[in-house]
Amino acid sequence: MSKATETDGYNRLFWLYGMAIVIVIVDRITKVVSNANLEEGIPVHVIPGFDLLLAYNTGAAFSFLSDAGGWQRWLLTGISLGMSIFLTVWLARLPRTQKLQSVAVALLLGGAVGNLYDRMLAGYVIDFISVYFMNWRFATFNIADSAISIGAALLILDIFRDWKGTAAPEEPD
Repeated sequence: MSKATETDGYNRLFWLYGMAIVIVIVDRITKVVSNANLEEGIPVHVIPGFDLLLAYNTGAAFSFLSDAGGWQRWLLTGISLGMSIFLTVWLARLPRTQKLQSVAVALLLGGAVGNLYDRMLAGYVIDFISVYFMNWRFATFNIADSAISIGAALLILDIFRDWKGTAAPEEPD
C-alpha cells in the first residue's frame, strides 16, 4: 500500500469514526437536556404530530423485554457491546470505494454506542422523541435510534443498489 493510499484510508476513517462520535455526543447532550427538562410520561407538544415525551426504556426496540425483571439489562448491554465491536471492525475493513456502506455503518456504530452508554450507566435508554397521528403514537425514540434507523435504511439501499447493478451470471449451455 502506498503512503498516499494509507493516508487516504486514515483520513476516511477519521471522518467516519468522527461522525459516529458526533452522533454519540449529540445523543448524550439531547438525553441529558431532555432528562433535566421533561417529566416522564407527560408529552410536551411541539408541532402537530410531534411531541417531546420522556421515557425510560429498559428493553430493546419498541420496549421489547422491558418488563423481563432486570436480567435483560446485561443481555442487551452484551449485545450492544458486541455489535459496537463488530461495527468498529467492519468499518475499518471496508474498502474506501464503499462510501454509502461506510456512512451506514458509521451511523449504526454511533447509535449503538449512544444507547450502550445509557444502558451501561443507568440500565435503561432515555427516549424523548415522540411522533404521533391522531390518537396513535409511534414508538418513542432518541437520536441514537434515529442514527440506527437511517444507517439500516442506507445499508438496505446499498444492498439493492448493488443487487440491481450486478448482472446475473450466464447459464452454461
